Amino acid sequence: MRFIINENIVEADIDLRLSLLDLLRDQLGLSGTKKGCNQGACGACTVLVDGERIVSCLALAIQYEGRQVTTIEGLSNSSRLHPLQSAFIEHEGFQCGYCTPGQICSAVGMAAELQRGLPSHVTKDLNATTMVPSREEYAERMSGNLCRCGAYNGIISAIDEIYGASGDRDVARSATLECVA
Repeated sequence: MRFIINENIVEADIDLRLSLLDLLRDQLGLSGTKKGCNQGACGACTVLVDGERIVSCLALAIQYEGRQVTTIEGLSNSSRLHPLQSAFIEHEGFQCGYCTPGQICSAVGMAAELQRGLPSHVTKDLNATTMVPSREEYAERMSGNLCRCGAYNGIISAIDEIYGASGDRDVARSATLECVA
């Protein structure tokens, strides 16, 4: 089977029952994507598929043959971190770091949802042409990603710096487009 992982074509013989998470970690050695609950409840295994966030523990790898899968390893290039990774460091958006790859991938996917104008449960104006989310909006949109250390304030601050009204919109736009293209 042929997969596109972090913009690289990868050939792999897989068991049809293999999860995308297990393909990434066990067969391809991409250990940045974490196995947390293995039941889709914690978000530690979040990756991007064609720019949309999914929990990879519940996805069969075969479903994603030929589609663009981006893991935490694919967000940065060899010379620099993704802007959101830098913001997580600056705002102490992690403690143990276990959930961080999933949090970051989820936030990148969330930013793409905002750019497309997709509302959340707490979106106040469903007819707005642009979305400038609040901390409450970020918290709602990121609620599928758990942090057992409780670094939520730093996580939300990092996301707001890059994608919020106070952030550098050009950096945020290019950071999102790089990851969802």
